[in-house]
Amino acid sequence: MKESQREKQKIETRKHILDAALKQLAKDGLTTTRTSDIATEAKVSHGTVFAHFPTREILLDAVIEDFGLRLTKRLHELVGTNASMKDLLKAHIKGIREYENFYTRLISEQRLLPESARNSLIMIQSAISFHLIQIAEREMEECKIRRMPIDLLFNMWVGLIHYYLINGDMFAPNESVLERYGEQLVEHYMNLIKLK
Repeated sequence: MKESQREKQKIETRKHILDAALKQLAKDGLTTTRTSDIATEAKVSHGTVFAHFPTREILLDAVIEDFGLRLTKRLHELVGTNASMKDLLKAHIKGIREYENFYTRLISEQRLLPESARNSLIMIQSAISFHLIQIAEREMEECKIRRMPIDLLFNMWVGLIHYYLINGDMFAPNESVLERYGEQLVEHYMNLIKLK
């Protein structure tokens, strides 16, 4: 069955609102951005936003879910089946870098978000964890990296990235933290985990 022109327009409008919301939330914050700000950014009426997303919480959940799908898809594109740990870390940095401002807002405001939004962040982290576990187990078997609990390996990496992002004003005022420090963070982490 073919989609009608009206159905296609609804899908496009919804996508347009999600894109505008991602941009506005990255700029003004997930907890403080108003739906009217998103409508202005999207150049649609405030009612149009609510026609597609009946509540602010539903809109926020949809934006985080859409962001997670984009990041996960990008990670899958960048990480091949025989990727090394270093390849994965570089891909993770590159994927986050494309949405750095939004991701930084998400991790810094996560405790203030509704449970459904926090659960979406957990799903995003799970996708990254999935790849890391596969590669880490293989590289531990091949004696390329130290044997250690996988959860510690993952938490060390994510903690390092999050620390730099949350403190971006200190490390890279008015510029991308990951552009400035991404390679250095990957090298430092690899030096911590690789076998000498």
